Amino acid sequence: MAAGRPYRRRSGCRWPPVSSNRGVLGLNSWSSRRPCLRAISVAAALLATGCATSGPSERLGTLSADLLIRGGTVYPGGAEPFGGDVAISDDRIIAVGPSLQIAAKRVIDASGMIIAPGFIDPHTHMQPWLTSAEAHTRVLEPFLLQGVTTAFIGNDGGGPIEVGALLDSASARPVGVNYAVFTGFGTIRSKVIGNARQTPTDGELAKEQALVHKAMCEGAIGISTGLFYAPQSFSKTDEVIALAAVAGAMGGIYDTHLRDESNYNIGLSAAVDEAIRIARESGIAVHISHIKALGVDVQGSAPEIVGKIEAARAEGLAITASQYPWSASGTSLVASLVPLWAQDGGRIAMVERFDDAQQTERLRAGIADNLRRRGGAGALLIVEGDWSGQRLREVAEALSTDPVTVAVTIIRRADPAVISFNMDEADIAAFMRQPWVMTGSDASPKHPRTYGSFARKYDLYTRQERILSLQQFIDSSSATTADFFHLEGRGHLRPGAFADVVIFNPEAYSSLATYQNPDVPATGVRTVIVNGRIAVDDGKVTGLAAGRALRHQPPAGSCD
Repeated sequence: MAAGRPYRRRSGCRWPPVSSNRGVLGLNSWSSRRPCLRAISVAAALLATGCATSGPSERLGTLSADLLIRGGTVYPGGAEPFGGDVAISDDRIIAVGPSLQIAAKRVIDASGMIIAPGFIDPHTHMQPWLTSAEAHTRVLEPFLLQGVTTAFIGNDGGGPIEVGALLDSASARPVGVNYAVFTGFGTIRSKVIGNARQTPTDGELAKEQALVHKAMCEGAIGISTGLFYAPQSFSKTDEVIALAAVAGAMGGIYDTHLRDESNYNIGLSAAVDEAIRIARESGIAVHISHIKALGVDVQGSAPEIVGKIEAARAEGLAITASQYPWSASGTSLVASLVPLWAQDGGRIAMVERFDDAQQTERLRAGIADNLRRRGGAGALLIVEGDWSGQRLREVAEALSTDPVTVAVTIIRRADPAVISFNMDEADIAAFMRQPWVMTGSDASPKHPRTYGSFARKYDLYTRQERILSLQQFIDSSSATTADFFHLEGRGHLRPGAFADVVIFNPEAYSSLATYQNPDVPATGVRTVIVNGRIAVDDGKVTGLAAGRALRHQPPAGSCD
């Protein structure tokens, strides 16, 4: 997966340049340019990364394809749609255009359907599925049935150091979608320093940097952080910059769960400032994961945050974000309610503080304030353990006690997953409209975002609310992501690209997953093709595991 380059003008037709008003690495702007719709030959597809015409489509009559998708509305990714066909041989697209005259072993009738590049999810927690011993789990059915053909793992600072082993595992245990891996700041920091609140020595910092270098040489796409979560929250910005600079020098991306999405510590605005500073001082491209304004104290601040990021992009910094289209986040009860100071030293130390009479009052006050920040006990749905399916307020009422006492009682026993209803729809829409905001799921257990994020964004925010056009939805789910993360040959339907394709019914594509029933597959996807192989056929998963590990290639000589 080498670093991508903007597609430049070739003789015979025009690909658009990177639009300056979109910022660095933004969406390509087609303006009044006409996309090249003539089919091109296999030879031209393999020899040129640009667009070349081959003359009348009849010249393709002697070609043959494995698959011909005929008669749909083609959204190529980063370009205007048109009625036409897509031809595939082996794992590549060989032609795209109207009324292709190509013989094929199989023809898929896409009349009335949308044909789009396979969707790309830049933030998931699906590593256990990818590495499962069960072949049917590794197919990743919830993603395929939304049209997702590529996903990233290792987010929130939890990515592995041994990246090579994780990428190599796909050869022995085939997977259903393509995947790329972040190495994790949290994993690296914990290995070198542990869980304590402390600053690394010069020697420890050098060890951390060496581990980043190792992971990048093994194929990591970049480094991720979860600066909100202890012990990553104990780091200072300078430490993060030092590690990000190593990844950036090797062509990697910095993916971050901000230090604060609310006002738990430094506040959302300052956390965005920190991400911008990291981009500026390390020279790395920065991606803000699941951008949001979380909690009653910061709701309504999306325009301010958008303004900060737009100003940084105008400065020339490469900064983007992803977003899941839900008003409720998913995390754990501890992460939601326990103050960060009380998490210093890990779980054992935290529980001991519950038993310390001198700290009890301060701890309870912190939990109460965090509960208020997230909208109260009625806004926190427990989705794991003995009280699964009930709001914290309901549990408190059933036990005839207060929500803080209930929270402490539950946390003493475990740290269950919760769903927190904490976002405002106006903020969601304001972020979603930005051309640098991509679709992401933050896929995790017990939240409907795993089974329905892409489908929900289309059905609710594109089809019903009209926050986005159909092309904006598709581009933010494919081309924008592929271009920023340098996924060469992905995210676009054009000759020579890998054949990752989704065909969906625009009248039926929607999410059926709910907060009460989160594990219900999406509906409306007719066909999904991964690297030229049919993974979903007539709405049903075929069981073929055609995904590949996408290994980032650092610059020559950087790993010698």
